[in-house]
Amino acid sequence: MNKVKTRALSVYILAAVAVLGMGFYVVRLIISGSEWASTPFNVTAQGRGSIVDRNGVVLADITDGRRTFADNADVRRATLHAVGDSRGNIGTGALVAFASERTGYNFITGSYSLTNTGRQIELTIDSVLNKVALNELRGRRGAVIVSNYLTGDVLCMVSSPTFDPYDPPRNPDREEAPFLNRAIQSAYPPGSTFKLVTAAAAIEQISGIYDRVFICNGELETRLGTITCPGEHGTLGFEQGMLRSCNIVYGELALEMGADIMAEYTRRFKLSESITVGGITTKKGNFDKAPPGSANLAWSGVGQYNNEVCPATMLYFVGAIANDGIAVELQLLRRTGLSAVFSGRTERLLNPSTARQLGDIIEVQNRNIFPGLEMHAKSGTAEVGGGMENHAWYVGYITNENYPLAFVVIVENGGGGFDEASPIASRVLREAIGR
Repeated sequence: MNKVKTRALSVYILAAVAVLGMGFYVVRLIISGSEWASTPFNVTAQGRGSIVDRNGVVLADITDGRRTFADNADVRRATLHAVGDSRGNIGTGALVAFASERTGYNFITGSYSLTNTGRQIELTIDSVLNKVALNELRGRRGAVIVSNYLTGDVLCMVSSPTFDPYDPPRNPDREEAPFLNRAIQSAYPPGSTFKLVTAAAAIEQISGIYDRVFICNGELETRLGTITCPGEHGTLGFEQGMLRSCNIVYGELALEMGADIMAEYTRRFKLSESITVGGITTKKGNFDKAPPGSANLAWSGVGQYNNEVCPATMLYFVGAIANDGIAVELQLLRRTGLSAVFSGRTERLLNPSTARQLGDIIEVQNRNIFPGLEMHAKSGTAEVGGGMENHAWYVGYITNENYPLAFVVIVENGGGGFDEASPIASRVLREAIGR
């Protein structure tokens, strides 16, 4: 009798283990099934589905069982980091990031379909804008990213260096990092573009900020070091400090408000965090709290010290400034039906009044500089040390009717932000509005 009981108990235990194992597998299948089916090692699934841009230009397809890309070589290179390569080296590309949508995966049938062709997916990007942006970068390392700040659609996303997916690098240079999507997967010292954060904090934290008077003689002494300014601006106010991008003004403001407030605003604006672009997680930014009264705290207020920001996250922030403080989730895949209803999440980053005041401060008054563009923008020249040339930034948005576009341009070791990055933004935006 004892043997029977023991055997029965063993059977029950084995059955329970089997049920638990099956349950665990089913849960994993629900959570990870799409990822399993769309892995680059699943040759059957990878060999299905086409990708087009927002205007229907074919960016990737299957021809005679072989993965093919756009007919135009410049388009292939310009859209590489949005589309991906046939080997799956570029994780931000649609071939990897949207593999389940492309293969037609679902929980019931997996990636099986009667036609075995998969689906056509449409990206938000415009291949023409991408081509223009890559051409304007002129082979320099960097990124250009443009979005509609009302819908979150990313119209342009270019990372350089790039390559033709038909001719991938065999031994890619580590510094050049051609597989890296710099728009999403990199973070850089933001330089003076970060003064937008300091200005927003000052508007809300310092009473009478517009009546304040600052004196810039090219240096600001603190009890723990000195910060410098490229110019000697003399006497100037808060708004003039932004117009002339004065380090002394924004260094003093950071010292007055303190590291805790600066870190909180940086976090609130997501610049020290990760966000998602079409479900792809961006590189996390950074803001270190420097000691009170120190030169490092002042430097952090002008976008130096240990500050780092991802270009896509900066785009999210400046898009919120343009949209009365509301940021819209960035999208790379054009969705329809129910998926469109549940996409495009929004969150408030700034008080509406603060957003409007920032927009007014950075409005470009001289329209001759950017003909045809109603430009609100801030340049940044970020020091990187080591004897290397500065990074060049230009960020902002335009308010042209029917073209609610935000943008970020970063040129690694490009030099002056306004001189090197703003012409790229101008050319891409003028192409976008048809001028």
